[in-house]
Amino acid sequence: MLELSGLPVPASWRIALPHTAAAVPIARALIRTALTDIEVSADSDTAELLTAELVANAVEHTTGETPIELVVELLPTGCQVEVHDGDPAPPGDWPRPGPGQAPDAWQEHGRGLLLIRALSSACGHRLTGGGKAVWFTLPSRS
Repeated sequence: MLELSGLPVPASWRIALPHTAAAVPIARALIRTALTDIEVSADSDTAELLTAELVANAVEHTTGETPIELVVELLPTGCQVEVHDGDPAPPGDWPRPGPGQAPDAWQEHGRGLLLIRALSSACGHRLTGGGKAVWFTLPSRS
C-alpha cells in the first residue's frame, strides 16, 4: 500500500465494466473519483479523457459479453491505467500510424490512440491470458 496524506491507500484497483457503451461514463466517473479522493497528483482530467478513449475502443472494437476490466495503479511517480479486453489483436495502428495514415481531422473516429500517445508519458499494449491490456501512464504534476 502507498501512503498519501498519512493514510494507507490501495496501490491498485481492478473494476469489471459492462461490455456496453455504459462502460464509458462509468469508467470516467471511477477514475475521476479515485484520483480526486486519494489526492494523487496526476492530472485527473487527462486521466479521465484517456481512460474514456481506451474503454470506448474496447467496447467498439471487441466482441462478446465478457466484461472489460479497468485497472488503476498508483505509482510513486504518478499513475498507470490499463483496460483489459478479450481480443488479443493490437489496438488499431498501435503504436504509430504508417506513412500517409494520419487520421482525417473531420472523421468521427481515429484520433483516440493519437490522444493517448500525445498526452501520456508512456503507453502501449500487451497480451494477457484472456486477450490484451492497453495502458497509459501519467506523471505526477510538478
